[in-house]
Amino acid sequence: MKTKRILVTGASGFIGRLLVAALLRAGYAVRTATRRQVPFPDSVEAVIIPDLKNPVDWNPILRGVDIIVHLAGLAHVKIPDTASSEFDQVNRIGTQRLAQAAKEAAIERFVYISSVRAQVGTSAAHPLREQDKPCPTDQYGRSKLAAELAIRAAGVPFTIFRPVVVYGPHPKGNIRTLVRLARSPFPFPVASFSGRRALLGIDNLISAIVFALNNPITVGETYMLADSAPMIVSEIVAILRKMQGRSLRAINVPQVIIRLSLMICGRGDLWSRFSEDLIVDTSKLELVGWRPVIDTYEGLRRMLRAEDGESARP
Repeated sequence: MKTKRILVTGASGFIGRLLVAALLRAGYAVRTATRRQVPFPDSVEAVIIPDLKNPVDWNPILRGVDIIVHLAGLAHVKIPDTASSEFDQVNRIGTQRLAQAAKEAAIERFVYISSVRAQVGTSAAHPLREQDKPCPTDQYGRSKLAAELAIRAAGVPFTIFRPVVVYGPHPKGNIRTLVRLARSPFPFPVASFSGRRALLGIDNLISAIVFALNNPITVGETYMLADSAPMIVSEIVAILRKMQGRSLRAINVPQVIIRLSLMICGRGDLWSRFSEDLIVDTSKLELVGWRPVIDTYEGLRRMLRAEDGESARP
């Protein structure tokens, strides 16, 4: 049988590097598209592309490609929400151009890594399902939803994932904040952070992508993606501290003080993320056979082990 060739955009990022390695192990040929030179295994075909704010000539890049996994995009942690045009140019227009080129090249599958933020804001009053009406609350979320619609309009066979926050080796964003809290030698003031949050281990994200590639039933579908069970934020920090041998003693600081402190520091957004719920229902993907390959505890342990290994290097 012919070996399938997969183009991975954004392959130099947090998810991309590990996905490339997993696809090679699974027997795929891999071509990467990145904005800068990145060391990959010799078997990987590496292509340098301009910033997605600019048009890209995808025709030669897609020659011989069977499948696209589109990771590249502008993340909400990198620029302020006021930069709406940048989100639109990169996440919507950049994706639209690639989807149209994919249709013209008769690509057999376009896998798009969207975000839970395409469906909701930082919290939700009930477990989210794919059939819920999308109601993004910021420019990032609206641009990701617009990208999904552009892929559908292009007419290319697609699978869309809406993952919750992803954690793994060298995490970024709010997960990085929790790791720093857990590393503190002082008692942690998060006992009042009672929000239940869905998390997604990077191993589970990659396993879902590979599962979709091997299952035609996922064509034309959108899936919420998370670990098997949500966790309370204070429990997450406690687990991280326990793994590092830190004291589990917590101080119960009144919520109003924590909220005001975060607002003064310009991080008022963390309040809703740490004190309110965001849970997703992943039964749609599970009903067609996917299961998380690790639980959250093991995922967090692997994350810390990678962090400790990196810091131990000379």
